[in-house]
Parts: sequence; structure tokens; C-alpha cells
Amino acid sequence: MNAESKPEGDPISNLASRSQSTADLIRELKALVLEATEKPAPPDGLLDHELLFGRGSRLALDSLDALQVSMALQQRYGVRLADSKETRRALSTIATLANYLQAHARGQAE
Repeated sequence: MNAESKPEGDPISNLASRSQSTADLIRELKALVLEATEKPAPPDGLLDHELLFGRGSRLALDSLDALQVSMALQQRYGVRLADSKETRRALSTIATLANYLQAHARGQAE
């Protein structure tokens, strides 16, 4: 990730307080996942609810990709995925990742 894409201040608090829509967050996460894994976007784009890992996944992400995405999330948003079970659940789809980050931001803001 480049320094220009990193938000100012505490990233997770910024996520909770800024008026970023879910659609904007999803667009941002699609770019983050593709950049972190160095994968090209599918011809018709990455869908919000398509599986990122496992059978039937167009990106065919693996455990190394999960680690790279986790590190990018920590760098960008200051969010650390606690364990492999939480990582699998959060990184299931772009939409589940957006929901996870928004829930985490709400928890931090309270």
C-alpha cells in the first residue's frame, strides 16, 4: 500500500466517524484485496458476494493471500484478525469483510 492511501489519524476510528458509505468501503476493499494479493481483477469485476477462497472462487486465493490481505487490513485500518477462524469468516467475501470492518469500527467507537 502506498502512503497516499492510508487515512490520517486512527484508521479504524476514521472508518467509524467518516461518512463513507458501504458501497465506497466495498470499492476500497476490492482494490485492497487485489493489490495485496497481486491478482488481476476478473474481466467483469470482483463481485461483492463472490467467494474469495476455495472451490469456485475466481480469484483462487490461498493461505498466503489471506496473510497478505490480513497484513494490508492491519496497515490500512489498524484491524488485526485474531485467529484463523475469524480470518476465514471475515475474508469469505468482500461484503463480509466490509461488514466485519464496520462492526469493528462501531465497537471501537463505543
